[in-house]
Amino acid sequence: MSASTRRAVSKRVFDFVIALLCLFVLSPILLLIGLLVRLLLGTPILFVQERAGFQGRPFRIAKFRSMTDRRDVKGNLLPDWKRLTAFGALLRASSLDELPELWNVVRGDMSLVGPRPLLMEYLPLYNERQARRHEVRPGLTGLAQVSGRNELSWEEKFEYDVWYVDHHSFIVDLRILWRSVLIVLRRDGVSQRGHATAEKFRGSDR
Repeated sequence: MSASTRRAVSKRVFDFVIALLCLFVLSPILLLIGLLVRLLLGTPILFVQERAGFQGRPFRIAKFRSMTDRRDVKGNLLPDWKRLTAFGALLRASSLDELPELWNVVRGDMSLVGPRPLLMEYLPLYNERQARRHEVRPGLTGLAQVSGRNELSWEEKFEYDVWYVDHHSFIVDLRILWRSVLIVLRRDGVSQRGHATAEKFRGSDR
């Protein structure tokens, strides 16, 4: 077994054990958040969306919903900032909305650490270097998230993603996980300036 294969197997075992343990320990919190989402935001409790995973293959990611379904008189959804409630903003600021993604880690769709999974519609917009972010499993957290989160430009995020692809290791993952805890506690970089969440990626110069 090659060194890269051993590293991949070790990472997968670590991801599976830690994610399963977290789901068990956090199950009361998950149930409480689910109940609050149902009471304050309605149904469905989970926001499910198709994202690009390893090698760009699609998978379905699950989060606790953080926005209402408020619509205008024509039936169109209102802008994000009008649908994001104080409770939803709290879920996002604390990253509690992303706890259901632990199940994606258990399933093998995601890793604890890696580039964040993005929309499938972004795939044709990446340049050759940016597309390398899909050479590893997407992560619950990643180097870009502990280096500025949504305060970074898309190009800066992708540079961090590619650096991770080339340098990831068990030690690097542990450092990112620790820094992620600190970022969540400080609630840094939750939203992009001028936006309720993050502005959509529209491509960059090739």
